[in-house]
Amino acid sequence: MIAIAAVDLNWGIGYKGKLLISLPEDQRGVFRKYTTGHTVVYGRKTLETFKDCRLLPGRTNVILTRNRSYVKEGAVILHSEGELDTYITENPEGDSEIYLIGGETMYNSLIGLCDEAVITYIHAGFTADAFFPNLDLIPEWSLISEEDPVMSEKGVEFTVRHYKRNN
Repeated sequence: MIAIAAVDLNWGIGYKGKLLISLPEDQRGVFRKYTTGHTVVYGRKTLETFKDCRLLPGRTNVILTRNRSYVKEGAVILHSEGELDTYITENPEGDSEIYLIGGETMYNSLIGLCDEAVITYIHAGFTADAFFPNLDLIPEWSLISEEDPVMSEKGVEFTVRHYKRNN
């Protein structure tokens, strides 16, 4: 699985249930580019932050929730890390790329199932109460490449970093 997230200088990803900043260039040029046509895995709370709780189009949406009666038409609903591991192993969609897209609880509990990460690293700090694991401080992870900086129309610079779990 591949984790994908936008983080600030402190690896913050959100505040009070919302993104720290919405960067159109990241959403179109990074997130959409990588995830379209693939499977995305995320928590129910993340779905609730989407406009009208709409599933992401052009992707297989896998939602993790402890609520066994939760239903979302058009999505695959799973209830545990074990169920997700089975789903990934059996890979019913035949998808070679499965992306973990949030939120904080999902990232922190499932980063161990990921072997790659695509991180939009925002060169600014924000007030945050939700964080992505700082891969620069985890010995099992290595930065393998960093793309050229991009200046967002919102006046914030970011780079896209590619990480890989060490074998």
